[in-house]
Amino acid sequence: MSAPAGDPDASPVRVLVADDDADIRDLVEFKLTQAGYAVEAVPDGVSAWEAFEANPPQLAVLDVMMPGLSGIDVLRKIRESGHPSVPVLLLSAKSRDSDVDTGFAVGADDYVIKPFSPRELLHRVNGMLARAR
Repeated sequence: MSAPAGDPDASPVRVLVADDDADIRDLVEFKLTQAGYAVEAVPDGVSAWEAFEANPPQLAVLDVMMPGLSGIDVLRKIRESGHPSVPVLLLSAKSRDSDVDTGFAVGADDYVIKPFSPRELLHRVNGMLARAR
């Protein structure tokens, strides 16, 4: 996923990862970097929004429950920004149907419940980016 086939000069796909749990953030960053993505990992919602505004990624992975701005708050801001079509995957320990419904209602493209398989997360990211092209 670092460059489209036949275009070795293309930049890697940029992914923003925001999670206040350092272990999860590091795991997601490692798995996506290993797959060839350029990952910017941040520890909270405020940092996620600042990073998004400074350099919008091709995809964002946001934890729902973060200090400052929640992942839902950041998602709302993304959808209201000049880049509303950036795919967003929400990560959350909140697994009730109403929590998942809220994520999709606000504009999430996917919702993954913790704990999750890093391999499955990578497949979902790959699929979201393929559909966004």
